[in-house]
Amino acid sequence: MSDYRMETTCVQGGYTPGSGEPRQIPIVQSTTFKYATSEDMGKLFDLEASGYFYSRLQNPTCDYVAAKITALEGGTAGMLTSSGQAANFFALFNICSCGDHIVSSSSIYGGTFNLISVTMAKMGIAVTFVSPDCTAEELDAAFRPNTRAVFGETIANPALTVLDIEKFAAAAHSHGVPLIIDNTFATPVNCRPFEWGADIVTHSTTKYMDGHGAAVGGALVDSGKFDWMAHADKFPGLCTPDESYHGITYAEKFGLEGAFITKCTAQLMRDFGCTQSPQSAFYLNLGLESLHVRMARHCENGQAVAEFLAAHPEVERVSYCGLPGDKYYALAQKYLPKGSCGVVSFELKGGREAAGIFMSKLKLAAIETHVADARTCCLNPASSTHRQMTDEQLAAAGVPAGLVRMSCGLESKEDLIEDIRQALEAV
Repeated sequence: MSDYRMETTCVQGGYTPGSGEPRQIPIVQSTTFKYATSEDMGKLFDLEASGYFYSRLQNPTCDYVAAKITALEGGTAGMLTSSGQAANFFALFNICSCGDHIVSSSSIYGGTFNLISVTMAKMGIAVTFVSPDCTAEELDAAFRPNTRAVFGETIANPALTVLDIEKFAAAAHSHGVPLIIDNTFATPVNCRPFEWGADIVTHSTTKYMDGHGAAVGGALVDSGKFDWMAHADKFPGLCTPDESYHGITYAEKFGLEGAFITKCTAQLMRDFGCTQSPQSAFYLNLGLESLHVRMARHCENGQAVAEFLAAHPEVERVSYCGLPGDKYYALAQKYLPKGSCGVVSFELKGGREAAGIFMSKLKLAAIETHVADARTCCLNPASSTHRQMTDEQLAAAGVPAGLVRMSCGLESKEDLIEDIRQALEAV
């Protein structure tokens, strides 16, 4: 499917049925798989043959969908996980261990901020957070000899900052480490980070890729371009023998195109078991088939709502990179020329209290922790997704306490604007 355009890949990528086989991807709802001889199965455990023996590691349904997402991103290998949080953890922990260091944009999803700053810190992995707007010199100063990865989000959730991918990629590569990008909000329909220098892409497929609030999930995709062996001293897990898998050196055996995902599956999925279910993967594929159509409508609605809010006297400020006056408008024109997403963040002049009143008066938009859905929803991040952060951390992440994040769905934009109008009148 590599020769087909985005729209065709969304519909048909990842799975090509043979004569008389199911047109839709089959749900292989089985934990295990039968083999004729122990030798046949042994080849799988030795990573000498491809196939399936236990669905905690791999399952055909999940692999079909991972292949589609890999094709959409323009990568060489991919895998599904149980959630986007698991995907981000796997992407980082696959190359980081106790004593290592990460450089990360400070403007990222609160759960990921907590994962990196608290949970991974308990594993002995340190982090330096930098502003997405930092200069190249400030970014360079954040690196240490033990830095192993750089992390950021294409469009930050919920601050909606747009990452200068080329700037962060150049810094990462100058220090011999990969750039990992969470591309959840943009999706490959609106941005393909590999084309701008990123090395690994992650997704919370729970969001736009699924698009209907049906199943939690995550995905990782490898660009197949980062040369692990050129920096072998930094990545011993990929570049030295793995004694838990018969002394295999992943970077040598599977090359640039397959080493990262093979190790991630063989080690991390084996040991942590953050497995995507075949049923959830099936739901995800249904969402992917219309992703290219839905993203255009999400962006249209998001733009209309942002323009309305920007002109309203009760609104202090609006963050949406499609607005010409937005701080990230120029970067969005570069990286997201077809549109960004349907999520709009804004502050009301009355602060946190006004935000609470506003949300309680909405009729179409539901208050949910979810985002990037066919149905419009909203929330106050400081009291939900980011509540583990201090006011200082919230400010640094671009998520002030009174911020409202509205995810515009696929409804009529006129109806959404009218709902917002009547709720603002109550404020």
